[in-house]
Amino acid sequence: MSDIDALKDEVKKLNARATQKKMDLHDLSEELPQNWQSILQVAQETYDAYKTLTETVSYTHP
Repeated sequence: MSDIDALKDEVKKLNARATQKKMDLHDLSEELPQNWQSILQVAQETYDAYKTLTETVSYTHP
């Protein structure tokens, strides 16, 4: 597997993770006020996932 293929696979995985975190945050918002205590944790996980994805994509497309 080439470096480019490996990066494409990594971006796909990161994109899937970020999308799942976005859906988790969306689901949490629909359940409010239930589980309000987990807002910061879920939001931080979503932020981290998108930050990692953005940094990886920026690295591959300067």
